Order: sequence, then structure tokens, then C-alpha cells
Amino acid sequence: MSEDLINNLYEKLYLIRCVEETIAERYNEGKMRCPTHLSTGQEAVSAAFSLVAKKDDFAVSTHRGHAHYLAKGGCLDSMIAEIYGKITGCSKGKGGSMHLIDLNVNFMGTSAIVGNSIPVGVGLALSTQIQNQDSISFIFLGDGSIEEGVFYESANFAAIRNLPTLFICENNLYSVYSGLEVRQPKKRSIAHMVSSIGIESFTCDGNDSLKCYNILKDQTESVRQGSGPKFIEFSTYRWREHCGPEFDNNLGYRKEEEFLYWKDHDPLVQLQELINDKNIIDKINNKIEEKVKSAFDFADSSPFPNSKDAYKGIYAD
Repeated sequence: MSEDLINNLYEKLYLIRCVEETIAERYNEGKMRCPTHLSTGQEAVSAAFSLVAKKDDFAVSTHRGHAHYLAKGGCLDSMIAEIYGKITGCSKGKGGSMHLIDLNVNFMGTSAIVGNSIPVGVGLALSTQIQNQDSISFIFLGDGSIEEGVFYESANFAAIRNLPTLFICENNLYSVYSGLEVRQPKKRSIAHMVSSIGIESFTCDGNDSLKCYNILKDQTESVRQGSGPKFIEFSTYRWREHCGPEFDNNLGYRKEEEFLYWKDHDPLVQLQELINDKNIIDKINNKIEEKVKSAFDFADSSPFPNSKDAYKGIYAD
């Protein structure tokens, strides 16, 4: 792997980490009035995705979508302003953390409803196929959404129509407080189940940025060449609570040993060890930290919507 590739992966990963850690640090100030779902510890998949997706490609995501939005090139200022409920936000302050969108880069939205964005992503793939476009549709989903009926319907349709879509499943082992072992059959990977639908499926270490990049690059190229839908199950882990800025190992639904195991496999640290040059790391970190501070300053100083804004953006023109 080239030094430039590793540096680019690190820069995008650190951007996501820095943004979400700043959200966690400032959340209790009371200025972010919406629920927020952080993906700290899971950023390798998004960092890799940022280097393989084209601007014209579509992407949809979940309630835990900050990383995906940023990886697709979504405007950072608009994202933070949205979380602050400001008129300068990407949803004009109405959507909050779980409803991010940036049409300028074809990031078509996130949803608070589990599985809700999956059929949207499949519909976007159908649209590109009908219009004979080169774009493909990336669908981010979690292990919990696999248990929603709409996943099977959408995946089946994608397989039947040979649609240009790549399902990116971040399996972080938990749906709120319920572990995978009490929700899905034991000794069966999600990827194995999806392959039975007729979609070629793969598994990958979701904390290894280089492995994530390689498989995403290969399967993105394959989909783009007309091979039909693909599914990748990335094994990863969220550090913080399901919803909110705190750590919740004291609740008892997961063990401290498990948390420490995954934290020892921090994707950020892995990339720092590959770079192995403090000057390069510090230069990237300083640039990102200034950018993030500027975004929070922008959000803090932006105005709130007024009462008339409540009636705007309700219906399509």
C-alpha cells in the first residue's frame, strides 16, 4: 500500500473520530437537542468507502450515519449546524443527527427508522439502471436491520433485477442492548444468509482500514462493471452507548473484557502505527482539529429557524 493511500485513510478516519468525539465532549452543554448515535470505533469502513465512491454514486444510511455522510463528502458545517438545530443545517434544523442529507454529493439521506433507507437505496439503483448511468448505489445498514422484513424484500428485488448496488453491513454485534446471539441463529454469518438470496456476499474485518479498502475497491469495481448487487458484512464494534455520548459498560449487557478487546483493535491506532511518523500524524491532526473547531463555531453562531421556516420544505415543488 502506498504512503499516500494510508495517509488519506488516516485523514478521513481522524476527521470522523474528531467530529464524533467533539460531539461527545460538548453534548452535555445542552446545545444539541437531538438524540445522537455515535460510531466511535467503527470508522474504518467509512474511511475506506470515502476513497472508492465517486461523487455521482448514491449513498443512503442509518440513524448512525455521521461517518457515512462525511465519508461521501457531505458538508461538515451543515452537519454540525443540523445537530445544533440551526437554519444553516443540512435539513434546515428540522432533522437533527438522524436525518442528514447532502444532495450536492448524492448523499441521499439517513433515517431514524431501522431499515427504512434500504429500499430507497435499491430504488436509486433501479433508477440508475433504467437511465443507463454509470453510478452505483451504496446502502449502509447495521446488523439489526437484517431482521426487518424490508431488507429481504429489497435484497430479493436487487438480486432479481441485477441492480448496481453494494450493501455495506456494519455488524457491531448489538441492536441497542440485545446481542447478536439472541437475535439471529448461532454459527451463521449474516453474509452466508444473504448469499442464499442470490447475492454474492463477503465478510471482512471492519476495524482493519486496509482490508476494508481492498474489499470495497474490488466489489465497487465489480458492481460498476455490471456484475449485480454485492453484500459485505464488516465485523466492528461501537465504543459508546447506543444513543448518547457516554460509555455504558456498567449496564451489564456487554462485558468489559469484550469492550477492551475491541478497543485494543482501534482502527485509528492501527493506521498511526502504519504511518509511524509523528510529524505526518501531527500535521494531519492539526488540520482536522482546526476544521472541526471551525464547524462547531459556525453551528454555534448560526441562527435558529423562525416560525415561518416550519412550513418550508414540507412538500416537493
